[in-house]
Amino acid sequence: MLRLVLPKGSLERATLELFEAADLAVARRSSVDYRASVADPRIAEVAILRPQEIPEYVAEGLFDLGITGRDWIEETDSAVVTVGELSYSKASDSPIRIVLAVADGSAVRSVADLPAGVRVSTEYPRLTARFLSAQGVEADVRLSYGATEAKIPEIADAVVEITETGRALRAAGLRVVATVLTSSTELIANPAAHADDTKRHAMGQLHTLLQGALVARQRVLVKLNVGAADLDRVIAVLPAMKAPTVSQLFGGDDFAVEAVVPKREINILIPELKDLGASDIIELPIAKIVP
Repeated sequence: MLRLVLPKGSLERATLELFEAADLAVARRSSVDYRASVADPRIAEVAILRPQEIPEYVAEGLFDLGITGRDWIEETDSAVVTVGELSYSKASDSPIRIVLAVADGSAVRSVADLPAGVRVSTEYPRLTARFLSAQGVEADVRLSYGATEAKIPEIADAVVEITETGRALRAAGLRVVATVLTSSTELIANPAAHADDTKRHAMGQLHTLLQGALVARQRVLVKLNVGAADLDRVIAVLPAMKAPTVSQLFGGDDFAVEAVVPKREINILIPELKDLGASDIIELPIAKIVP
C-alpha cells in the first residue's frame, strides 16, 4: 500500500533499531542495499536514501511516506505533511539544533553583531540565507560539503552547523551565538497520499507503533509486594502514568503493586521502595506504550 523511504547515513542505524522495536523490522540483503522490505501489509516497498533528498522525493510523490529531519524539510522548502514527530536522533532521543557559531575569540556575541558581507559556511545554505535575511544581515553564504567547523577563520567568518551537545563545536574552538532551528526527526507524507483515507489511516497506525516504541524507551514496569501497614507509604513515592495497580495477595494482608515509571528515576526509586517496606521488587522492560 505505502511506498516508504528511510534515511541512510547518520540516522540509519537509529531508524532501523526503532523499526525493529516497533515490530516493523526492515529486511535487506546487505547493509549497503538501497532496497528493503518490511513484512507488514501496510508497507508495499522500502527505499533507503540520503535524508537530504527525502523531503523532495516525498513532496513529488515518488514515495508516500518518509522519515527525515525538520532541518532538511526546511532546507529544501518541501511541501509535505507531517504525520508526527519521532523524537530521536543519531545518538539520542532528543532534538538536534542548527546553530550559528563563530571563533571563540570573535567579538561577535549575537546575530546583530555580524558585519555586512560576513562569510558563512554551511550545509544548509537556503535555510541559513533565509534566517540571516530575516535578521537583516547581508551575508555571503557558501555551501559546505563537510568539515564545516574547520573552515573558520581562513575560509569563513561563521558557520551554521548541526549539533546535539555542542561538544564538537567547542573542541574546534567555536562558540554558539544563535540557534537557527531546533530539529526533530519527522514522519512525513506526500499531501495527495495523505488525503487518501485508507493511506492516511495506515500512516497513523505506523506512527502509533513507532511512537509507542519511543515512549517505552523512557519507562520501565516495576512490580513489588508490600504489607498492608506499608502500602500507603509505598504508593506515595511510586510514580505512575495514571495510578499504580494494587491487588491483594491470596490468603493474607499483603498486596501486589505494579506501575509504569520513568526509567531515569529507577536507580533512586528501587532502594527507596525497599526502605519503605517493599519486597520482591521486579523491574521489567517495556516494548511499547500506546496511550
